[in-house]
Amino acid sequence: MEATSTRPVRVAIVGAGPSGLYAADALTQQTDVPVSVDILDRLPVPFGLVRYGVAPDHLSLRGVKNTLEQVLSHERVRFLGAVELGSTLTVEQLLRHYDAAILTYGASSDRHLGIPGEELPGSIAATDLVNWYCGHPDAVREQVEPALQDVRAAVVVGVGNVAVDVTRVLAKTGAELEHTEMPQHVLDLLEKTGITDVHVLGRRSAVHASWTTKELRELGALDDVDVVVDPAEVDLPVPTDRLAARNLAVLQEFAARTPAGKGRRIHFHFCSRPVAITGAERVAAVEVERTEVDETGAARGTGETWTLPAQLVVRSVGYRGLGLDGVPYDASRGVVPSEEGRVLADGAPLSGLYVAGWIKRGPTGIVGTNKKDAAETVRSLLADVPGLPGAAEPEPAAVTALLDRSGQPYVELSGWQAIDAAELALGASRGRARTTIHEREALLRAARGGQPAAG
Repeated sequence: MEATSTRPVRVAIVGAGPSGLYAADALTQQTDVPVSVDILDRLPVPFGLVRYGVAPDHLSLRGVKNTLEQVLSHERVRFLGAVELGSTLTVEQLLRHYDAAILTYGASSDRHLGIPGEELPGSIAATDLVNWYCGHPDAVREQVEPALQDVRAAVVVGVGNVAVDVTRVLAKTGAELEHTEMPQHVLDLLEKTGITDVHVLGRRSAVHASWTTKELRELGALDDVDVVVDPAEVDLPVPTDRLAARNLAVLQEFAARTPAGKGRRIHFHFCSRPVAITGAERVAAVEVERTEVDETGAARGTGETWTLPAQLVVRSVGYRGLGLDGVPYDASRGVVPSEEGRVLADGAPLSGLYVAGWIKRGPTGIVGTNKKDAAETVRSLLADVPGLPGAAEPEPAAVTALLDRSGQPYVELSGWQAIDAAELALGASRGRARTTIHEREALLRAARGGQPAAG
């Protein structure tokens, strides 16, 4: 695309989570190439995993959305929510209206355990549970809420930060969650759960866990929880990795505690993996196999098994990105193949198509990791500008006209601001800072309070 003074380079960013917003920020903060940016998201609201993935009781981390929201207000940025690529808008249409597009739609699917009984009622993915307690519009309430009924013991499979978040939320009292932005029906149900024990399974040793020390330490400070660790499982040499060493020290401190007879308990089990989930009509128990770590660092079964009675199993063994029609996809890794952010087809870059975030690198890192990742992609895009073919219909009005013709309502910045105000008002009516509106139609109704109905 030849440099032109008649119009800016038009860029579409697909996904309004941290990766997409950091990419928009990098584009608009540079001054070498004039740009205009549309941020599209299939949800009516922005912020992605900051809103729907970060645990609701981690208010300081969720507060990063206040910084990200400033990106949406930039004069060269436009937000278009409730626009789903592949449905409302195809990739082909996208590239007709924009000079370049950056895909940042993340990794929303979960990985399976691949064991017998995994599909029993009461066995759910951490992604589904997190969606539910964060108030995601796509949360499968009819699956999650029955799974939480009549539960005394829960098993969480995995030793990452999502597993710690799930464990903490299940173990907390209602009073400890009241200050969060959770939807009211979530708070009401969590208040009524009869969970007394949460078992956390890690297939490798304690030093291989991937959680952060701060999140691990939080578990030992819960009001009504004893943390139970077998001293033999953490009697290990101090690892050279600093994070692993800090985590091991926390676990050893947990192991040295004398249980205080509190109402709930969190049990850690290392070198343990589930091999079957049993039950007649729903989950009743988990068969666990003892493992050992081989010379390569992999876990292998020893044949020694034992049974954990449980009525709920939450698998937290990783997120996985999904493919998109018209875009190359590496099914083995669950990512869009790329090099420095340029999408690759048969090893060669596709002109005008870029990728950032989890769908680029896989589900790794923390929220801040996405800033550096997005900056790399933006550098590649800006370097490619002279060679881009240019959009056939680059006018902003052409995109909204297309959306209007589709009859699908979409949400602009004023609509999001109306949703924001509605959630604050709903929270205030219940003595809370905010209550998340969780239903898609309710979000769209709230949005229409701040903008004309589109379509």
